This record gives sequence, structure tokens and C-alpha cells, in this order.
Amino acid sequence: MAPKTKKLTEGAPLPLLLRFSLPLMAGNIFQQLYTVVDTMIVGKALGVDALAALGASDWVNWMVLGIIQGFTQGFGILMAKEFGANRLDSLRRVVGSSYVLAGLSAILLLGITQAGALPLLELLQTPKQIMPGALLYLRVMFFGIPIVMAYNLLACILRALGDSKTPLMAMVVAALSNIALDLLFVLVFHWGIAGAASATLIAQLISSIYCYGRLRKISFMHLQRGDFHLTSAMAGQLMQLGLPMALQNTLIAVGGMIIQRIVNGFGVVFLAGFTATNKLYGILEVAALSYGYAMVTYVGQNVGARKPERIRSGMKSALLLSVATSLVIMTVMIVFGRLIVASFISGTPEQMREATRIAYTYLCVMSGCLPILYVLFIVRSAIQGMGNTVLPMLSGIAELIMRTSGVLLLPALLGEFGIYISEVLAWTGADMVLIPSYIITFKKIKKKLELE
Repeated sequence: MAPKTKKLTEGAPLPLLLRFSLPLMAGNIFQQLYTVVDTMIVGKALGVDALAALGASDWVNWMVLGIIQGFTQGFGILMAKEFGANRLDSLRRVVGSSYVLAGLSAILLLGITQAGALPLLELLQTPKQIMPGALLYLRVMFFGIPIVMAYNLLACILRALGDSKTPLMAMVVAALSNIALDLLFVLVFHWGIAGAASATLIAQLISSIYCYGRLRKISFMHLQRGDFHLTSAMAGQLMQLGLPMALQNTLIAVGGMIIQRIVNGFGVVFLAGFTATNKLYGILEVAALSYGYAMVTYVGQNVGARKPERIRSGMKSALLLSVATSLVIMTVMIVFGRLIVASFISGTPEQMREATRIAYTYLCVMSGCLPILYVLFIVRSAIQGMGNTVLPMLSGIAELIMRTSGVLLLPALLGEFGIYISEVLAWTGADMVLIPSYIITFKKIKKKLELE
């Protein structure tokens, strides 16, 4: 049976967005599940040093993933617009051109990251005792860049067509595969950190194959050879959308790496506790990420269908959903967070107590400010869906400034708490840019659509 595509240009926005978001949310939960399982297996089976090695490589790895997601999500904006306007010939050309650009980008990124992995870890002042593990993890993960690019592009195509269920099923398959392979590679074969990284990549390959097989069953998505002809005009249009989003994610990651450099100076136990909470970051933002994906598709399709008032009403519904969800997650994390972070940590009783205290304190700070983060995702995604990826990139600059200023200045005044609060300051700085940017962008797009 072919997967169902969905137009988001008709019907009440709130239930429509919720129905579209729920499979994405479930899929993201499964994706985070295997990230958490990686952390638990590495932390419990290999100890504090191995967990710290994962933490030391986190932001470098996230930066590369952010670049990949930025490009593919940018390409998806144009796909959603063409699908919403029912221009299927143009849609196929956009998809074919995106395949070509994504392939070229993956090859280039693979070379750059392999050359830059060691210098980046040295720049971050990664402790010598965990440097080999951190470098090995990055080497393996970066060899899988073409796989990660393939999955993210295929998932973006499906979301642009209103299909949020296929990415969910892909993540279910990937999560189960990853957990089984983690146990096999780390606990049975004793491949250590390299085994955990390999399990993740193989799981992503499986999910990519699944998405491609489902996409092939959509009759109007059968591409011809001419659809892969990349013209300079099409390349420019796609890069105009994708490049700012990739740069935005890069800026966020640079701020994270600056924090990582400071955190590395606090010692291995602090780094292990900090890493335990960072691995939960994905759980904290899982619903926000899903609502954001939904908003990009919803807004993009309604721009293509020339329905600006649906964008306004959809925005109100999305904000309501996101704030309510953030309050629920905040409550759960504050109540159960100590037990959760403790499950990631092993070592001497003293190490475990101190690392757990650090992890739970950081978790409470972030959880208590989640509504700020959720508003960020909704507003940023709406602007991107309207085809403006430059203003969200400027919000990335604001995040970088606030995060960097906080982590460099506040620890001297507040100690370790200054590091925790820096992340919240970054979210706040982004919101200060994004909210007026949305108002300006919506007025412009509304006027443009009414004149067409």
C-alpha cells in the first residue's frame, strides 16, 4: 500500500497540526530512545571516561548533523510549496535536484569532517584521557555522513508531502535495530565506543532504505532522468533556502562548542554529569521539533495555496499546543529527572553522587524554562515555511552571542550555575529576534499573496 500524502490547506488548523505532529513526535521519541540507549550502555558498560568521551564529541557531531538537517529542511520548504500549489512536475524537478545537491554536499562534508575532527577536539581542550575515545567516535560517525544525509532528505520529502507516518515507522525500525546492535556490538563483541557509533549508522541506513521504498510507491513521485538535471537557477533557489538554515545550525553548534570547551575544564565527573543531561536534551525538545516540522510543512503548503489567513490561525494553534506540551514535559522531568539521569552514570559512589547532582540541577534549569524553547521552534519554523531562512539564521547569531557571553562571564559570578543558565539565555536571545521577525515576514507574505 502506498503511503498517504496530505494537504494541510483545508480543515481546522489545531486538530490538523496535532494529527500531523503526533507521528513525528513518536518518531522523534524513538530516535531519542536509541540516543539514550547508546548513552546508557556506554555509561554503564564502559564507565565515566567513555561517557565523558561521548560528551566531548557531542557538539562537534551535532554541528555536522545540523548542517545536514539545515540543507535538507531548506530543500523541503520548496517541496512543500510546490506540493501545496499542486505543481507536480515542478515538485519532481525540485526533488531530483535536491538528490544531486545532497549527494555532492555529503561527499564534500565527509572530506572536511575527517580532516577537521582532531583539530576541533584539540581546540575544545578535550581531556587527554578521553581524547582517543572521542576521536574514534567522531571518525566512525563522520564516515556515515552519506547515510545521515540520505535519511534526512528522504524524511523531508515525505513530510513536505504531508506524510508524517512513514518517518515514524522508519524510526521505530531504526530504534529497535539500534538497540539490538548496541547490545551486540558493545556488550558481546566488546567494540566499545566504535560499536555504539556503528550501531547508530547501520540503524540510520535501515531507516533510509525504508523511507526510499515507501517514497517509490507514491505514483506522482516517479522521477525521470530529466528531473535530475541540476540547473544553476534551481541550485541557487535551493541553496538560498538550505544554506542559511545550515549556517544557523552551525552557529548554534559553535556556541555549544564554546560551552563544551569551558565544561571540559571542570573535570571528567562534571563532564559526565553534563553529558547525561545533554543526552536528555532531545527528549526535552522532541515535541517542539515535531511541531516545528509540522509548521514548516503547514506554512509552506499554505503559501503555495495562497492562504495567508490559514497561516495566522495555524500559528495561534501551534503556540497553544507547544506551550501546553512544554509544561507537561517540564513537570515530568522535575519529578522524575533525578532517577532518569542516574541511570546513565556509573563509577565510584562519590563520582555517581556528584555527577547525578550536576545532571539533575542542569535538567531542572532547562526544564523550568521549556516554554521559551518551544516558542522558539514554532516561530522559527513558521518563518522558514514562508520561505525566509535568513531571519532565522540571524536568530542563530543571537543564540551564539547570548550563549557565549553567558558561559564566558557567568561562571565567574555564579559558578557552575552560570553554565546551566547560558543555554536558557540563548533561547531567550533567539526569541527576541524571531518574534518581531515573524510579524514582519507575515505582513510581507500576506500582502504578496493578496496581490498575486
